[in-house]
Amino acid sequence: MTPEARTFVALDTGDIGRARTLARILAGGVGGFKIGLEAYVACGPAVVEEMRAQGHAVFLDLKFHDIPNTVAAAAAAAARLGVGFLTVHALGGPAMIARAVDASRAAAPAGIDAPIVLAVTILTSHDDDELRRIGIDGTCADAVPRLAALARDAGAGGVVCSPLEVASARRAFPKGVLVVPGIRPEGPRPSDDQARVATAAAAVRAGADRIVVGRPITGAADPVAAAAAIADDIRRNAGS
Repeated sequence: MTPEARTFVALDTGDIGRARTLARILAGGVGGFKIGLEAYVACGPAVVEEMRAQGHAVFLDLKFHDIPNTVAAAAAAAARLGVGFLTVHALGGPAMIARAVDASRAAAPAGIDAPIVLAVTILTSHDDDELRRIGIDGTCADAVPRLAALARDAGAGGVVCSPLEVASARRAFPKGVLVVPGIRPEGPRPSDDQARVATAAAAVRAGADRIVVGRPITGAADPVAAAAAIADDIRRNAGS
């Protein structure tokens, strides 16, 4: 996989015109686009259809977390949209994850691969203190591999984890697809809501298959140059 293909760009915008423009100018320089809650709630399935019409891989990141029947129905609907990846929360438990996997496979349109179901372990905005406040014993470093193993056993295709736990998630889920947000360039970093971050190269060196990059690309004065710089960081510093 080329360094460019490893990168999903997070289209965190409620403006479908801006999403369309970003996808157009970044075509060929990244591996696909992540549609999260903001874009999907504001634009609906149209934003997924727009990305698919442009020929892009789509990572639908809605982090389903509900009773198994509800998540199964949502996963089936996502599969019918033709997305390549979708997310559920690992904390939803093995029955929920398994139902999402089965339903998305059954609903995938003919000729289109079923989406890879990724289980989100611990959000990158959480730190150890936050886990304690919400009642999870131990640290993020403890929880991520434990949840990765749970996702593996439930039949997920991979997990989402922060750059700091990639190596332990890989040990827990050797054949899983590891998708890693919380990517920030070298140098001074602005204060934001990400607690556990690393560079693109560091994440790939640790075992990430794909990375997710939002504001460092979409908020840059030149998004194309910013995406190229991230790919170059991987190429020079991760041997990939």
